[in-house]
Order: sequence, then structure tokens, then C-alpha cells
Amino acid sequence: MKMMMPRKTKPSAEKTVREIRRATRKHYSSEEKIRIVLEGLRGKDRISELCRREGINATVYYRWSKEILVAGTKRLAGDTVREATTEEVWRFVSYYNHERYHECLHNLTPADVFYGRGERILEQRGLIKQNTLATRKQMHYANQNRPLT
Repeated sequence: MKMMMPRKTKPSAEKTVREIRRATRKHYSSEEKIRIVLEGLRGKDRISELCRREGINATVYYRWSKEILVAGTKRLAGDTVREATTEEVWRFVSYYNHERYHECLHNLTPADVFYGRGERILEQRGLIKQNTLATRKQMHYANQNRPLT
């Protein structure tokens, strides 16, 4: 049995041009897509004119239009869950670990417990509480001796 070796073919000029166009294709942001679709919905110009001016194919415009309308319908129905961005997740994790006090950790942050600062913080809070109670007690007795006017 004779094994066939795959033939090496040179890419055609059309294929090369297609690959170049694909690599250099403009990518539109969400805001740009919404702007273009809203402009088409206003109806001032024909969709074909709008697409030509924006440099997009009409099928792309209609796909964007459908996606925006479906997303809007879901949003109005309360049927969407927005995914958090990486930055939002990091901000929440930082807040949760370094700023938010946890009752199960004696109102300390996880970072305070992890880095061994918990006992010192609780001691400081105890001293502040004792000083506050003593000050309030003094103020209470000082106010009792004042005559009512």
C-alpha cells in the first residue's frame, strides 16, 4: 500500500487578501454599535446608506440590531444577570478582606486575623471602651449635681 504525502499548496491571492482583511478589520465598541443601530432606527437615512457610511455590511447592522433589541427586552423583563468585570471582583475581594468587619471574627477583618493584628486591635478596643465608660460615668455624675433651671 502506497502512502500519500499531503501536497503543499501555495495560498491563493484571494485567501491572502481575505486573511489580511480579517486581521485588519475594525472592531466596534458596544457604544459604537448602539450609536449605529439607533441612527438606523431613527430612519433619517436608508440602512444601506448608513452601512456604507459606517463601513459595515447590512447583515452586520441587522445582527447588531437584533442583539440590542433582544438584550433590551431581557433587561426590561429583569431576565439578565450582568457578569462582573475582573476589576469589580478584585475591588469586592479587597473590600471583603481588608475593610468589612465580620461578626464571626469578633468584628475584625479577615486580613487583621490573618496577619495576627486581631488580638492587638481587640485590646485597643477594650481600652477605648473602658475609657469611654469612665468618661460617661464622670459626665453623668457631674450632670446630677447641677441644679435644674
